[in-house]
Amino acid sequence: MKTSNAGLLFGGAVCAGTILLLAGSMNAQAQYIYTTLSVPGAVSTYANGISGNDVVGRYWDGTAWHGFLYDGSSYTTLDVPGAQNTFAVGISGNNIVGSYDGLGFRYNGSSYTALNVPGASITDANGISGGNIVGDYFYNNGSTYTYHGFLYNGSSYITIDVPGAGATGLNGISGNNIVGSYGAYGNENNGFLYDGSSYTTLDVPGASSTSANGISGSTIVGAYFNSTYHGFLYNGSSYVTLNVPGALSTVATGISSNNIVGYYYNGSTVVGFLATPVPEPSVFALLAVGLTGLFVRRKG
Repeated sequence: MKTSNAGLLFGGAVCAGTILLLAGSMNAQAQYIYTTLSVPGAVSTYANGISGNDVVGRYWDGTAWHGFLYDGSSYTTLDVPGAQNTFAVGISGNNIVGSYDGLGFRYNGSSYTALNVPGASITDANGISGGNIVGDYFYNNGSTYTYHGFLYNGSSYITIDVPGAGATGLNGISGNNIVGSYGAYGNENNGFLYDGSSYTTLDVPGASSTSANGISGSTIVGAYFNSTYHGFLYNGSSYVTLNVPGALSTVATGISSNNIVGYYYNGSTVVGFLATPVPEPSVFALLAVGLTGLFVRRKG
């Protein structure tokens, strides 16, 4: 499952490495405040990436796909000039990555730069951290179909394939850590974390498929399938389910600090969301004390 429809490495394709299985444990649902993100007038909205207070994604207007940037108060449409469809997927500071009409792109706030893995039929850019961009590419020569992840360091494309996997897709990057999914072509059912030297499989216990979609520091978000799609947060030892209240399915796609974005199906359309943690009881207590003091002061 892709979020758009991972000096790390230098030179050559990366295929060797160690695969570790990290099952972890499953905890109860996390407590978050969910805020709906919906581009005005859009038929459907998908939130895909977050950096600080800025969220990027894509929306369908009934005719074409457009990217968007949401700064917390307003939506700005992002369209690669001349493109039929534009998908904004990842963001880091002022830089946004995504794809359009079979090519990837990087947008720096004023201009678009095309990203194209040499020889690839299709290139998708999905995540960015500093000067490094990750994504995946598809190669079709009419008889052979291959699907690989890539890292672009600003000057060269480096193929990243989970050893033994028929297909690898990279979805997110944070520093030296990359997350994505792998498996048989068209059936990438396992999530993974790649730290530059070894691969760690990420499978939510009891799920039939898992996709790792976003990472911030050591915290990973994604989605798993178990009769329907659920979002998850993985802290390195345990998985926590993320479900938008009332939603029929939930997919988490990006994380920045403790804030998470994604999208959900409400029974009629797909809508984006921003999830922020519910304040700890101690925070509520401090707020209550502050408000009480303010009330007494105003009464005095």
